[in-house]
Amino acid sequence: MTSSDKETESTVLLSANTEAAAPVNVQELAGLRHQVALLAETLEKMRLADYIAYLNCPGRLLCFNFLVGLARGLGTALGAGLLAGVAYFLLKRIVVLNLPVIGGFIAELSKYVQQP
Repeated sequence: MTSSDKETESTVLLSANTEAAAPVNVQELAGLRHQVALLAETLEKMRLADYIAYLNCPGRLLCFNFLVGLARGLGTALGAGLLAGVAYFLLKRIVVLNLPVIGGFIAELSKYVQQP
């Protein structure tokens, strides 16, 4: 390390120490207190402590995620079944119209659906 590097380093350290030693303005302190109060209020509204306690209990977390997955799977199956039923009903109505190309295709599809 050269002497100029040492001088630069000591100047940086002195400037950092003088900034830290500078007195804090009363208005800055009041602003900081206000910001801390807002942060504490926001954390309380988020119920962060309850969420962290929830994450620290792996059994409860596993059970809840299992139930959520079960509900999603059931909802997906019911929704897909309902959508397929409505589509089948509409396609059967199109067969009644005797459209040349689509009618024959839908009639064959209906025949396959009704087979046991």
